[in-house]
Amino acid sequence: MGTKSRLRRTISRWASSDEADVRELRKEFTIEGVVSIADAPERTPVRLRGTLRTVTLRPRGGVPALEAELYDGTGTVTVIWLGRRRIAGIGPGRAIEVRGRVGTQDAVRVLYNPRYELL
Repeated sequence: MGTKSRLRRTISRWASSDEADVRELRKEFTIEGVVSIADAPERTPVRLRGTLRTVTLRPRGGVPALEAELYDGTGTVTVIWLGRRRIAGIGPGRAIEVRGRVGTQDAVRVLYNPRYELL
């Protein structure tokens, strides 16, 4: 019984730590004019802020494309820069602000060739 109790406490700590991380991200990225990823409307110019979780090179139709997953505590959006193999400063764990229009491709929210600012 003691092992189950310890396991429950450990799982509870992990869950509360994840919730705290999400709250901290939301607080850090909430400023005037910036929309949360979960609330970002499609086909409308938006400003989003978040942390890059992954950055990969994934060619599309023979053209190089740099893809990154942007996360802000509410959701994720795939940011794609066509014709780029790499961008200085863009890497996993980096906080950035992007501007552009969110769309959907194969049930995934995407943002093509956004303007960006490293934070």
